[in-house]
Amino acid sequence: MALLSRLISAIAPIFLVLSPLTSYTDQILAIHRTRTSAGFALDIPLIMLTASLLKIFYWPGARYSPALLAQAGLMLAVQGVLLKVALNNRPGWRRGGGGGGDLPLRGGEEREGGRRPWGFWRWKGQRLYWQFLLLLTLLLLTLHALLRPSPTTATGYTALLGALGLTIEATLPLPQMAANHRSRSCRGFRSSVLANWLVGDALKMGFFFLSEEGDVPWAFKACGCFQAACDVGLGVQYWMYGDGEGGRGRGRGV
Repeated sequence: MALLSRLISAIAPIFLVLSPLTSYTDQILAIHRTRTSAGFALDIPLIMLTASLLKIFYWPGARYSPALLAQAGLMLAVQGVLLKVALNNRPGWRRGGGGGGDLPLRGGEEREGGRRPWGFWRWKGQRLYWQFLLLLTLLLLTLHALLRPSPTTATGYTALLGALGLTIEATLPLPQMAANHRSRSCRGFRSSVLANWLVGDALKMGFFFLSEEGDVPWAFKACGCFQAACDVGLGVQYWMYGDGEGGRGRGRGV
């Protein structure tokens, strides 16, 4: 048991830091190669970009494992690339239009799962996606400058950042599960992403629960368990739906 604990403690931090690359590089290349992001839930970059920003601002108050901080920083960069590639290759979009971005053709919102308040994250110009992320960063910087230095607000502010960031990240599989359920297919979602999520969950659980006390806050552990359960559910969907061309077992070609 002691040997297994030491082995996981040595391997898991390296895997966690590199997991943004191992999980999403294949998805980025597949979208770029096929010139379509059909079947890929655009909410995945939204969730991971938001969660990573919150986790980075959470670190000064929580001082959690440096490996998890490095993972959040690399995830921010990788998800930015994934968002750009996915937007450039969104099905039913055409180049040009006001705002210097792409415009969705009629019916695009329905294919994405229906309308949202103020069309959130279904905007007609690419620029609005980046403006939202910039405004979110500026808001967090402002709150950090105002609340972090004060002892009376620092503890609550830090706890709120951690709870928000980790809860948002824990919902990562849900948009893809919803997209798969609507289409009864996992086409467009790479099996390599799912495999990395599942392997990552196993290593994360080992790292979280075998690390020294204080290195990994309980918020990471609780949200990690929920996310792992959702990833297993996504794996069941992949087995059930495949690529939509004959049901079970057809997902290998996605």
